Amino acid sequence: MYNGIMINGTLIEICIGNIQDAIKAASYPIDRIELNSALELGGLSPSLETIRSLKEMIEVPLCCMCRPRGGDFCYSEVEYQTMLKDAEGMLKAGADGIVFGFLNADRTINLKRTGMMSDLIHSYHKEAVFHKAFDETDDPDRSVKELISCGIDRILTSGKAVYPDILKGCEILHDLHEKYHDRISLLPGGGVRIENIQDVLRISECGQVHMTSKRQAEGGFLELDEVQLKEMLKRIETM
Repeated sequence: MYNGIMINGTLIEICIGNIQDAIKAASYPIDRIELNSALELGGLSPSLETIRSLKEMIEVPLCCMCRPRGGDFCYSEVEYQTMLKDAEGMLKAGADGIVFGFLNADRTINLKRTGMMSDLIHSYHKEAVFHKAFDETDDPDRSVKELISCGIDRILTSGKAVYPDILKGCEILHDLHEKYHDRISLLPGGGVRIENIQDVLRISECGQVHMTSKRQAEGGFLELDEVQLKEMLKRIETM
C-alpha cells in the first residue's frame, strides 16, 4: 500500500496528461497524480486502458478526471449519464478517486448531479473531488457548504483567482480552510509556479498543493517538464 511522502509536511499532487509522463512523475516524491488526457483543453478523461496499465506499473494514487469535452461544466442529460458510466468504468479500472464538476446554467453547483456522482464514487470507497468549476461560482462560502452536503471529499480551487494569478485567491483559500478543514479538504491549484509555490503554501496554509510543471512538447501537446518539477519540489523542501 502506498503511504505517501509529504515533503516538509506538504502533500503534493501533480496534474499529468499522458501515460509516459505519469510514469516519469511517479519516480519523484509525489503523493498523488491527477490523471487526465488533453491538457491542452484543460484536461479530459483518460482512457480506461491508461488507468489499468498505470495501476500495474506505479504505486502513486491516481485521481482521474471525468470530463467528456472542453468548454463549460453545464452538461446535457446524455453527457451526464455518460459521465456516470465513465466514472464507474474508471473506478473499476483502479482509479483512487474521480475529479469532476457539475454546474447549472447560472453557474451554481448542480447539487443533484454532484450528489449522485459522489454517492457512486463512495460506493467504491474512493475519493470524490470537485474540480475548478468551483471557481466559477459566485459565493465560495456557500459553494463549500453545498459540496460538503453532497459528500465531496476535496475541492481543487484557486480561491476564485483568475489563472494564473492564484496568489490573489490565497486569502480566500486560507479562510475557507480555517472554517471547513475538518469537513472537507481544500487543494490550492491553478497557476502554481516555481516563483509562487512557497507563498501559495504559506498564505493558504492548506498543507497541500496541485501543480502541473508542464511545457509545450515538439508534438504540439503539453508534457511534463522535469526540470521545473525538480525546482518546485526543491522550493517545498527548503521552506
